[in-house]
Amino acid sequence: MSVVFKKPHALADVPLHYCPGCTHGIVHRLVAEVIDELGIEGKTIGVAPVGCSVFAYNYFNCDMVEAAHGRAPAVATGVKRANPDNIVFTYQGDGDLAAIGTAETVHAAGRSENITIIFINNAIYGMTGGQMAPTSLVDQVTQTTPYGRKPETQGYPIKVCEMLSALDGTTYAERVAVNNVKNIRNAKKAIKKAFENQINKKGFSIVEVLSTCPTNWGLAPTEALKWVEEKMMPVYPLGVYKDREDV
Repeated sequence: MSVVFKKPHALADVPLHYCPGCTHGIVHRLVAEVIDELGIEGKTIGVAPVGCSVFAYNYFNCDMVEAAHGRAPAVATGVKRANPDNIVFTYQGDGDLAAIGTAETVHAAGRSENITIIFINNAIYGMTGGQMAPTSLVDQVTQTTPYGRKPETQGYPIKVCEMLSALDGTTYAERVAVNNVKNIRNAKKAIKKAFENQINKKGFSIVEVLSTCPTNWGLAPTEALKWVEEKMMPVYPLGVYKDREDV
């Protein structure tokens, strides 16, 4: 009997630590599948910073580097420049990438560093207890916005793909989601393209993934999937925001 579906080799055979219903595990699998399909496991280096994905080094069968909070793009820049023939990716959450790491992200894109960024947007700080993130929605209730996020005091959500697409150095920016089968398939295509861009030396690529956080949203896993579609997608529309094919 032929095998039609199996765990990717690039994904370690260990239990994940994520909360029930969290979609980090889905994105991990997609990244691992892409690494397998491109045959780059032996030359891939991942960078995991602080956040829910702080233990990502346990889950990928490739070399991994731990970075300080928000500094993954800076660390990835150094790793890539020292090892230009390796494939380097970061795996970051919104509190990490869009808050403390905003400068590193923007300037890595501005320099068009030839790295791949996987950006998990669940509109909240996950690991540290559910505080408001730069990506939290207007009126969203969090630990630090118990009456909802108000633009007049906490400002508006930061839209990372839209922001980075305005930079000349950004080669590819796409926003995807993993709340249903169709979107998961599209997410894998985007992740694969981002890695292929790096292989082809095209420069900075980022894939933003709308993801769930049932624990800190206070929702059941199935309700969290609906929340992504009904609440997040109107604010963060899916699609390609930049694709420089002529690089």
